[in-house]
Amino acid sequence: MYKIIITKRAARDLDLLDLVIKNRIGKKLKEYATDPISYARKLSHPEIGTYRFRIGDYRVIFDIDDDKLIILRIGHRKNIYK
Repeated sequence: MYKIIITKRAARDLDLLDLVIKNRIGKKLKEYATDPISYARKLSHPEIGTYRFRIGDYRVIFDIDDDKLIILRIGHRKNIYK
């Protein structure tokens, strides 16, 4: 199980979302923390991060460092890559 670390920027992104969406993202992150590579896709342009999770219309951009899952950004799919 990977330890989930949320950066300040990702926490700000999360604060802007509805409570229902926050709960959905939280549940999925806990589920994905067991084996994140099997659920993740590698980003083709890693300027904002190395991997991403798809959770409905939202994307979670993250990096992996040893046994830590470092959440960098959380946002809607049409705005997250800009």
